[in-house]
Amino acid sequence: MQPQIVFLDRSTLTVPLRPVNLPHRWVEYAATLPEETAARLQDATVAIVNKVEITEDVLRQAPQLKLVAVSATGYNNVNIAACKARGITVCNVRNYAVAGVPEHALMMMLALKRQLLAYRADLQAGAWQKAAGFCLLDHPLHDLNGSTLTLIGSGALGQAMARIGAALGMNVIFAEHKGTATARLGYVPFEEALARADVLSLHCPLNQDTAGLIGKRELALMKPDAVLINTGRGGIVDETALVEALQAGKLGGAGVDVLTEEPPRNGNPLLDVTLPNLIVTPHVAWASMETVQQLADQLIGNVEAFLCGNPRNVVV
Repeated sequence: MQPQIVFLDRSTLTVPLRPVNLPHRWVEYAATLPEETAARLQDATVAIVNKVEITEDVLRQAPQLKLVAVSATGYNNVNIAACKARGITVCNVRNYAVAGVPEHALMMMLALKRQLLAYRADLQAGAWQKAAGFCLLDHPLHDLNGSTLTLIGSGALGQAMARIGAALGMNVIFAEHKGTATARLGYVPFEEALARADVLSLHCPLNQDTAGLIGKRELALMKPDAVLINTGRGGIVDETALVEALQAGKLGGAGVDVLTEEPPRNGNPLLDVTLPNLIVTPHVAWASMETVQQLADQLIGNVEAFLCGNPRNVVV
């Protein structure tokens, strides 16, 4: 019998998928509700998921399942321990966004350091038209050149961001893990790295070590004109503490592409305020057409490799 491949949330990818180059049966759904997941995987050999949760209960009702192919890098929606216990392979997509995500982070850094939103609001209010001089100088501007870029996360995305920062003349440093007594060669102790940052950019996964990594105490260590960029995961930052720091003038700005709950159906502190030094985008740093096509091609390659007996990008 040919393996059945079920894509549970096809609408999360906005580009064409090339056909799997092996005998198979393909089933896809634009989206899948939690209560629909188990039934849709009942005869599946391969489940492709982006954000649909693969729980232990779902796995218990999918006796033919051999592979969960995550169409993303993050896999916190999959119960890894339960997959391992059942001998189900989990693979993910890696290093596909090394152009798109750092470019998005750079966009937010520049917009915040050059006060793009603040000056745009001034123009919309007619401030330049009424100015006594030839320009407005109401908001202090800062160059990225010569400033310190602190990176949390030294994987492919962190390294790509480091190259961009260095090309712009930034002093790039990598923060050591929080709570580590002795920093590794090439890393700066966590608290020192925060204190030195003119820009703090997060490129680490969300796990038990990074959940709530940047909270009230950590924000207080930063310079009052520093900016924080989060294109990693929402749960890494205490969003209430971030809003409070911005409102109190204890942080220069923040650019956020990710929130703790996505979509934010129950609201979010970052969406309850309108600030000229806060940029929120709806988890789209990864979503350029070029970047998503690389993801899609790698995803299909992952499935083919597994079906050929040579699994790759294996999580477990």
